[in-house]
Amino acid sequence: MNDPIADMLTRIRNSQLRGKATVETPASKLRAWVLDVLADEGYIRGYESVTGKDGHPALNIELKYYEGTPVIRELKRVSKPGRRVYVGSKDIPTVRQGLGVSIVSTPRGVMSDANARSQNVGGEVLCTVF
Repeated sequence: MNDPIADMLTRIRNSQLRGKATVETPASKLRAWVLDVLADEGYIRGYESVTGKDGHPALNIELKYYEGTPVIRELKRVSKPGRRVYVGSKDIPTVRQGLGVSIVSTPRGVMSDANARSQNVGGEVLCTVF
């Protein structure tokens, strides 16, 4: 697998289209950090570390719905293995005029666009959520 973050985002997207309550993805530190931001911003209920069906560590993500519709309407990968997108603190993109969130990997950790702007730090834009 070349892009584990895109794989996780696709699993979340597909599970929400099917109306699933939880989805399982292989575990990694970067995936957990991205899920921390999604949980802090209220897009997912949470996640827990489990042992997968194949015996490897996995993350079990609890998806969030509001009146039967998924809370996450749009989930896009911005920086890809073939084209990395780096921005300064003043150039971090806003999503839907501030209604969505950009998840940024900075030297101070993975954080939302608002936190990165407030700490005046830039980095790689991993994905956008609305």
